Amino acid sequence: MTTVCLSFDFDAVSLWVGSFRQTSATPVSRGEYGATVGLPRVLDLLARKNVRATFFVPAHTAVSFPRETRRILAEGHEIGVHGDCHETPVGLAAGEEARLLDRALARLRGVLGEGFRPEGYRSPAWDLSADSVALLNEGGFLYDSSMMADDFTPYRARSGDHADQEIFLPGSPTPLVEMPVAWELDDFPYFTFLNKPLHGPMRMPEEVLACWRDEFDYCHDHVREGVFTLTMHPQIIGRGPRIEMLGRLIDHMQARGAIFRTLAEEARHQDARLPLAS
Repeated sequence: MTTVCLSFDFDAVSLWVGSFRQTSATPVSRGEYGATVGLPRVLDLLARKNVRATFFVPAHTAVSFPRETRRILAEGHEIGVHGDCHETPVGLAAGEEARLLDRALARLRGVLGEGFRPEGYRSPAWDLSADSVALLNEGGFLYDSSMMADDFTPYRARSGDHADQEIFLPGSPTPLVEMPVAWELDDFPYFTFLNKPLHGPMRMPEEVLACWRDEFDYCHDHVREGVFTLTMHPQIIGRGPRIEMLGRLIDHMQARGAIFRTLAEEARHQDARLPLAS
């Protein structure tokens, strides 16, 4: 049985003002499109297909678009932490990274209520500092979804890895469940345009459908109890032809008998299955 976890990074404006340091009207409007046009299309599609998904939401997005953020929870989806304003943790001192994580949680709870207890985290940069895994464990998170040491099989995140030009030495497994991601299974490389195509020419939806369908089929056919995790962004996948492509992909996966879970649901399943960290 293959499990599909659809995930969406609801970056909105935070991507542009945070990661790209662009505050002029046009890039900001691209983020606004993700909140006011892309997200409703995503949520409407998920409702039609009767699928629940995971949304990673920067605190900046939640306080800027509280109605849209609350709708995600109201429709039965999961919300995970995605930074304060889409900042990378790489290069941050441990104290500053901890402060920003606490700030993000506080701001999310200001929008979603004091009872909001996120189980998952995804780095805005898909990269982690040397302190990130320890901080997430200390914060009581169940899972992270930022790393790539496997494609379709979750594992325990490690702390204390050492990597330099001489040698790689893995650290020690921790209780944190890693729900791996891949650039091949992300809409950003295929469809993103800044002042030029970011990763080469933008792709047609049918090309991306073929890639994602083939990745799913391999997982389904060859990986026992595989987990197919797809990462998308409302401001990217929310374009009309792309959202229709996603609908066809969901139809294909449902026809092949896949089950759909939020990342937290699947991480709880994996937590019971994976060996505990020593």
